[in-house]
Amino acid sequence: QVSGEIAQEAFKAAADPTVFPEQLKPVSEGGLGLTVWQPLAVYGMVPFAPVTDKGMFDYATGKWAPAKFKNYATGEWITGVPSTDVSIAVGTRNPVLGRSYVQIAREGWGMQKSQNGGANPTLSGPADTHYHLWAVAPQAVAKPGAITTNSDLFHNSRVGIDTTVAGLARLVGPDVPSDLAGTLREIDASISRVESKCPCNAASPVAHELAPIYRQTLDFRTAVAESSLGGQAMTSLLLELDAKIDQIQSALRNLLGLDLIAFTTHATKVEDGGFRGNGPDETPRSVSPGEEVNVRIHATAASPEAHLVRTWLTTPNPEESWPNREAEPAAPAADQIFTLKVPENTKPTQPYFTRPSIEQPYYDLTHPEYRGRSFAPWPLAAWAEFSFDGLPIRVGQVVQTMQRTLGPGGIYEPLAVTPTLGVRMEPEARILPLDGSPLPVRVTVHAQAAAEGTVELTLPAGWRSQPASAPFKLASAGDTEPIQFLVSPGAAEAPAPAVPSAIQAVAHSAGHSYQTGWQAVGYPGLNPYNLYKPSQLLTRKVEVKLAPGLKVGYIMGTGDQVPDALEALGVPPHLLSSAEIVSGEFSTWNILVVGIRAYSARPELARAQASLDEFVRRGGTLIVQYQSSDFPAPFPLKLGRNPERVVDESAPVKLLNLENTLITYPNSITSNDFNDWVEERGHSFLASWDPAYTALTETADPGQDPQRGGLVVAHPGKGTYIYVSYALYRQLPALVPGAYRILANLLSAGK
Repeated sequence: QVSGEIAQEAFKAAADPTVFPEQLKPVSEGGLGLTVWQPLAVYGMVPFAPVTDKGMFDYATGKWAPAKFKNYATGEWITGVPSTDVSIAVGTRNPVLGRSYVQIAREGWGMQKSQNGGANPTLSGPADTHYHLWAVAPQAVAKPGAITTNSDLFHNSRVGIDTTVAGLARLVGPDVPSDLAGTLREIDASISRVESKCPCNAASPVAHELAPIYRQTLDFRTAVAESSLGGQAMTSLLLELDAKIDQIQSALRNLLGLDLIAFTTHATKVEDGGFRGNGPDETPRSVSPGEEVNVRIHATAASPEAHLVRTWLTTPNPEESWPNREAEPAAPAADQIFTLKVPENTKPTQPYFTRPSIEQPYYDLTHPEYRGRSFAPWPLAAWAEFSFDGLPIRVGQVVQTMQRTLGPGGIYEPLAVTPTLGVRMEPEARILPLDGSPLPVRVTVHAQAAAEGTVELTLPAGWRSQPASAPFKLASAGDTEPIQFLVSPGAAEAPAPAVPSAIQAVAHSAGHSYQTGWQAVGYPGLNPYNLYKPSQLLTRKVEVKLAPGLKVGYIMGTGDQVPDALEALGVPPHLLSSAEIVSGEFSTWNILVVGIRAYSARPELARAQASLDEFVRRGGTLIVQYQSSDFPAPFPLKLGRNPERVVDESAPVKLLNLENTLITYPNSITSNDFNDWVEERGHSFLASWDPAYTALTETADPGQDPQRGGLVVAHPGKGTYIYVSYALYRQLPALVPGAYRILANLLSAGK
């Protein structure tokens, strides 16, 4: 909903030079060198939620609201359902793909790897998506007598946008030079003639027809760049012509079968392929400054009429003097191996956007010029230039490594640059031991090459570590060495600090210092990328009491750090395996904690519910953290169709039963224990529950009905059953004192 509002506001603001004027300044003056631009139309999906005489149901608040919609582009209001200006038949079956477009979209949605996956599959058959036109630029208003069909976003009774090459003349303005408009019409007509013959099996003849169009477009681009057009007209036209040139090159590459792959290799010369064919060898995912690496460029052309002219390597950062070497191949099927040395000043391949904490709702950009890219560019790319009918056709690709993975076998992953050493601390946050003993700190050094040196901790004033520093020696790439320190806070640490204290690990080796570690995130289908974190541990003293004799079993769901917090409290949990859950034998523990979304992620958990209920009846404590859908419990409870959440982390929390032992023992919980929470109060608050449960709290976002289903407790038999939807799993790694005190009381409920 917010993104829809932003789209309309962006439509209105994009052509306004007074909006973000600093972006329009030249790069030499600290700006981005951008120009204003004018979007031609902005649409939004017509709301699919039903509108009745009660209005429209607002699932964010769980209430019916008046059906009124603001047009943020014009400032006008619409009462009732916005008009349908365009309908797209998304249920149309594609005869080549064998599915409808909405079915393909649902499959794409299913590639979402978090938030419990995608939507359910949809059946074949008619389906439409309806769009409302919020605004249209004057130059895109449909002319009288234009196409009246309402099944096209670009051409309908209200919008007329010429999407042909000839239509690019609009970028110049109302006074288009006749020769410019004529050339655009010629290129457009030529492309239409080629397209009318496709699909076809005779690739080379079509390529020969496309080549003069390519030449004309290249010449036209040169003429535009050298013309007196100037200003935004030239900028916009060159942008579109470059896109068209890329499309024509792509078509020629496909027609001529031009192929390029570049990858790192251990080989120093090209070997002939065996009976399985030629292929890459497995190589490290990354290189480090000062390291040598061999890169093989393999370029081929299926058509004998396309001739390889040259191959070369490029880097995105000119200040990093990677070589730009070229080779003259002896034959069209060319293989070249380059031996490169990574410059000492090469920066790690890492995101160009960072933020100091989750509390900052935007990112700081280290490279504003990369704005709009998913990540900073990969460090090394290979290029090949072919010649066809006297015209250059370029093919480029990021240099790859080859990795072995279970199932697919060998897969390509882009080469990255990392520091020679990485340093990480485990865990990244932990409260000081409750018994006053030193805090154990584990530092792990991992190497990209053989290295040795020392590690020391940067501590708050008055703190000390044992040992003060520790040596390490790593024999080869991939080696790691864990180092244990014991940290004691200074005497001034006696009162609980207002904010966590930071401990930083620093590794020294070969005259360099390293204080970050990294982790590759991704999976087949999503290129892995390294995320960097400082080798830092946050800690603080928390005044919290815990009942004695607690033995905790933990059933992990989709993943959280609550077990680390339990260990910090002095009750290290046992993580239950699937076999242990299925066995139903829980007598080893007197407390079982169910992780977030475990009932969705661990199907064996619901099958073991009878054993869990028996565990509680015999005196055990079962603590269930928030779940994403309805789940079994000793007494009935319901989340509702759209489980409620409270997103304001500072929303007031009212304690409903001050005498309940969950509130009083062993820590006296007050509303202050809900101070300084991060991200949210919680989600999946219960919608209804059996009278056997006692609700202990109440909270709500502004405009939301009071939510009392965030912490409920019942006592089946001799035991205790607790459901808690408050986001303890977010607060514990953030070292929020109240979260530890609340968790301690939940764990101590059986005592």
